[in-house]
Amino acid sequence: MTRISRRTFGLFAGAGAASLALPLYARAQGKPKVVIIGGGAGGATAARYIAKDAGDAIDVTLIEANPTYTTCFFSNLYLGGYRTFESITHSYDTLASNYGITVVNGYAQAIDRAAKSVTMADGSKVDYDRLIVAPGIDLIWDSVPGYSEEAAEIMPHSWKAGPQTKLLKAKLDAIENGQQIVMVAPPNPYRCPPGPYERVSMFAHVLKEKGFTDSKITIIDPKPKFSKQALFQEGWDKHYPGMIEWYGPDVHGGIASVDPASGQVETDLDTFQGDLVNVIPAQKAGMIAASAGLANESGFCAIDPYSMRSKVDDNVFVIGDACIAGDMPKSGFSANSQAKVAAMAVRGDLIDSKVFPAKYSNTCWSLIESNDGVKVGAQYAATDEKIASTSKFISQTGEDNATRQETYEESVGWYEGITTDIFGA
Repeated sequence: MTRISRRTFGLFAGAGAASLALPLYARAQGKPKVVIIGGGAGGATAARYIAKDAGDAIDVTLIEANPTYTTCFFSNLYLGGYRTFESITHSYDTLASNYGITVVNGYAQAIDRAAKSVTMADGSKVDYDRLIVAPGIDLIWDSVPGYSEEAAEIMPHSWKAGPQTKLLKAKLDAIENGQQIVMVAPPNPYRCPPGPYERVSMFAHVLKEKGFTDSKITIIDPKPKFSKQALFQEGWDKHYPGMIEWYGPDVHGGIASVDPASGQVETDLDTFQGDLVNVIPAQKAGMIAASAGLANESGFCAIDPYSMRSKVDDNVFVIGDACIAGDMPKSGFSANSQAKVAAMAVRGDLIDSKVFPAKYSNTCWSLIESNDGVKVGAQYAATDEKIASTSKFISQTGEDNATRQETYEESVGWYEGITTDIFGA
């Protein structure tokens, strides 16, 4: 088994807030300019790899609405009490101070692809020679009847990390013995395929630790199957017998509505009552991708598998959850991997550096109970049709305790490694 540490992640995986005044964008005259929208696992990685590998030859600006970044990956471990919120929250300071990246803490409102500029919320503009779009996901609120952005303050989704993560944690910690939890899982495609089921495991861990044997968790799933299903269900039977019930669409018949006021989830089968209801709706590429004409009818953005270049604009690259990445899942690891391919292609475009064949990788770890970790992953290569899986692996049912503990420890090393790879510290 490959052991991943902070020091070895790079081999395994293949600024303080700035003013929005116009003079900010006038520096480095004569250099080609790259602008990255979105400072998550994809966008921040792309910014760092362009800046560090191009030396001082490219002017790099990273636009991110939030002053810090909270990872969705490992946020479930915060819910379960294994991590602090601070441990999954990261600063952009090192990107600015050590790599010369201009970090703009502001909201990118629009992209003018003809003029090659990004318009900020205050009306200022940022010009680019190449643009990398990494806005993550937006939620399709009405994909679950009765759900809305307002309803999310009562029935949190917590599928964008930050305040929603804290809200879900507070609601989980407030559950009393005998009270019920209901999750409405998302349809495909969505961010982090095993994520909802790891989250349920963390819910169950908290209930078990408190001795709440009368509380149950019900999953209402629009999908007939889910990622690592056999592994999760084996783990639930082992660690949380009788606590978790999963209903696929052939059983519940369809989700008719949710009612935030009453805490009810109505299906064709029955109406489920939850004292905590976690609704994860359908998803699409971040809004700016659609408004710029980069997304297709699927709601996500088609890309060239060899470079992550948008299929509708040669000057634009789309990475991370917003893109259509073939066999690759939407995950932080995938975004980090795609960012390196895009960064290499951008450097090739602008300073004629060597471009190597695209290679991608991903692993998704999940914690079921203390020291019981499982994983699924693959290696990928670009083909004319898509990013295609070339090899894959998955944890096996019936693994011994030592193997599962090693898998969990591997995930902790990976987290330290990838966040250093993304943010430089």
